[in-house]
Amino acid sequence: MLTRRGWLTLLAAGLSAVGGRLSGAEELYVLAAMLGVLVAGAAAYARLTPLAIEVTRELHPSRVHAGSPSRVELVVTNRGRRRSPLLDLHDAVSGTRGANLVVPPLPPTGAARAAYRLPTERRGILTIGPLEVVLSDPFGLTSIATRASEVTQLTVYPHVDQIKPVPQTTGNDPMAGAEHPNALGRGGEDFYALRPYVVGDDLRRVHWPSTARHDELMVRQDELPWQGRATVLLDVRSATNTAESLELVVSAAASIVTASSGRQDLVRLLSTDGSDSGFAAGHAHVESMLEYLASVEMTNEANYRRVLDRLARSSGGGALVVVVALAPPEDLDRLTRLRGRFGSVTIVSFEPSSWGGTEPDSHPALLPRSGSTLVRVSADQSFAEAWNRAVRARRQEPGRWRATERGHADEDPDRWAPHERILR
Repeated sequence: MLTRRGWLTLLAAGLSAVGGRLSGAEELYVLAAMLGVLVAGAAAYARLTPLAIEVTRELHPSRVHAGSPSRVELVVTNRGRRRSPLLDLHDAVSGTRGANLVVPPLPPTGAARAAYRLPTERRGILTIGPLEVVLSDPFGLTSIATRASEVTQLTVYPHVDQIKPVPQTTGNDPMAGAEHPNALGRGGEDFYALRPYVVGDDLRRVHWPSTARHDELMVRQDELPWQGRATVLLDVRSATNTAESLELVVSAAASIVTASSGRQDLVRLLSTDGSDSGFAAGHAHVESMLEYLASVEMTNEANYRRVLDRLARSSGGGALVVVVALAPPEDLDRLTRLRGRFGSVTIVSFEPSSWGGTEPDSHPALLPRSGSTLVRVSADQSFAEAWNRAVRARRQEPGRWRATERGHADEDPDRWAPHERILR
C-alpha cells in the first residue's frame, strides 16, 4: 500500500503531466514518467522482497497491580536464507498510540531483542496487539504490513494497600459454628466426629469405647480450626461516585479482599451492579475477584435495593464491610440495619476531600442500635491509615461499647447494640 509520501509522489507525477500538457514542456513529461516509475518500482520492491521473520512476544508479568511495572519483550528472528531488510514493528496498545520499534537488518538465523513499558498507572484491561511487521521500500513510498502476533491482554489490578484484615467475629457472630454442626468442643483440636479407620491413620486416635461398641476400628476426627467469613459490599452507583472516587473505593475493596484472603478467610465480594462472587478461599478466588475489580465501572441504582435485600436475607454471617464514596444518612441507616445478620458491620466512607471534590465533607450523626464502625477517609488521612487505626481500636476494645456519647450510659447495655464509632 502507498504511504503518505507515496501518494504525494504520485500526485506530483500527475501535476507534472498536466503541466507538461498545458505548457508543452517535455521536461515535465519526463519528470512525471520518472516519478511514476519510482512509485511502481517501490511497490514492486515491497511486494517481491522475501520476508521470513518470526516474532515472539511475552508479557512480564501478565497481571500487575496499578502502579507496578509491566513490560513487553519482543524477540525478532530471521528465518530466511538472506539478510533481512530494515523493518518497522507496530504493536497496538489500547488507550495509546501503540509502540513503534525499528529492527535493523538481520543475518540468517540472527535475532534482535526489544522491549517497551506498558502504561499501568490505572486499573483496567489493556489490549495489546495485533503486532504488525511493516516492510517499506528504501524511499518510504510503499509498505506492506504482515501480522506477526495476535491480540493479548494485560490485567491491571487495582492498587492494594497493606492493611490489617477484618477482625474475626467468632465471638459475636450469630452464625458462628453453623458450618460445624457436629462440633463437640470449642478448640481447634477438640474432636467432633468419629469415622471408620483408614489404612495410614494414627492408631493413637482410635476411640476404643466406640470401637468395642461398633465392632470395628473407629478414629477420632479433630475439629478444623475456625475459618472466618468476610463479606465486602462495593458501591459503584453513578449517583454516589465520580470517576476519581470510584478508583478509591475499588482500591479499598481490593485491599480488604486481599488482606482477609491472606488470613485464609472465606471472602465474598458483592457489588451494587449485582455481581456476587460467593464465599470461597484460595488464590484462584482472589484472582477472580481482582479480575472483576480491574474492569468494574459505574452503574445506575437499579440493583442497589436488590443487593441490600439479598444481604438482609443472607445467612452467611461473619463480618460485613461496605465501601462507599458518598454515604447519605438514609443509606447509612439502611446499611447499619444489616447488623442483625452479621457479626459486625464496618462502613468505609470516602469524603469529597479525599478525591479532590468540591463538596464539603459530611459529618453524619451517630446512629444508635447500629453496632457498626464508620471509617471516614479524608484528605487528612489515607484509607490505609484510617482502616488500620480502626482495626487497632477494635482489637483494644473487643467487648461491647456502651452508648455514652448519646447520654445512655446508665441504661441496660443489652438494650443497645454495640455503638457506632466514627474514626477519621
